[in-house]
Amino acid sequence: MFKAAARRGPVRAFTLVELLVVITIIGILVSLLLPAVQAAREASRQTQCQNNLKQLALAIDNHLSSSERYPSNGWGHYYIGDPDYGTDDRQPGGWIYNILPYIEQQSLREKGRGMAPAAKSQAMLNVVQSPLIVVRCPSRGGAILAPSRPGGVFNSSGQVDSVLDGVLVARSDYAINEGDFYLTTAPIDPKSPTWTTYNKQMNGIGYQRSQVRPAMIQDGLSQTYLIGEKFVSRLYYDDWSDLGHDQSMFSGDSFDVGRWVIGTPLQDCDEPYLTSYG
Repeated sequence: MFKAAARRGPVRAFTLVELLVVITIIGILVSLLLPAVQAAREASRQTQCQNNLKQLALAIDNHLSSSERYPSNGWGHYYIGDPDYGTDDRQPGGWIYNILPYIEQQSLREKGRGMAPAAKSQAMLNVVQSPLIVVRCPSRGGAILAPSRPGGVFNSSGQVDSVLDGVLVARSDYAINEGDFYLTTAPIDPKSPTWTTYNKQMNGIGYQRSQVRPAMIQDGLSQTYLIGEKFVSRLYYDDWSDLGHDQSMFSGDSFDVGRWVIGTPLQDCDEPYLTSYG
């Protein structure tokens, strides 16, 4: 004989309305939580940015201890660093190139040393395409490598280096203080007859062929900007249309590696402000 099947109790399940209510509640909770998560992430990015500035400041301080002066800011925006030209006003590269040994990048600073011109150009191509986390602000978007403005990059002899013209380069989100004197007609070429007159009027920490010592800072070290985030047009993070973000971070004195304290720092926006901090 077969036993009668046991009677089953009522089946429990969500109705469609209950499911929709649960989904709606979850959606509301997520929408409330998301801004908090984004704010926490941005706070973390800001902390990283502050740490980057601290590491760069320590590197500059170590450079100062070693050479008794702040790093020179090179010759001009068409020039890049040269491993055979020391760290004083004969060095075409700017402050970032000059502090490489103090941010654990001695090997990068030595690339191309003693090489013939053609081989050195290839070595320097590798240098300008070497990104460094310490000079990138994590709050700002943009590709790791971006196009540099075409139109000629000079080597230390003053000759156009076609290998380095208009290539993808690593760029910096930080700039050194050039002071509160800005001249729109500043000489590009450090060999220009007007360069000496221009240089004598500069009062920042790093400018064209600068050799600044602490005793020269008349406002006091605690009252003077050293480095900071630079302003960049948010329309041009990934190309060369912003003149302050269109060259290698190893270039000489330019809007790319130097800014002025002649105005209030600005949040990134669509308009270009070449001299401003961010």
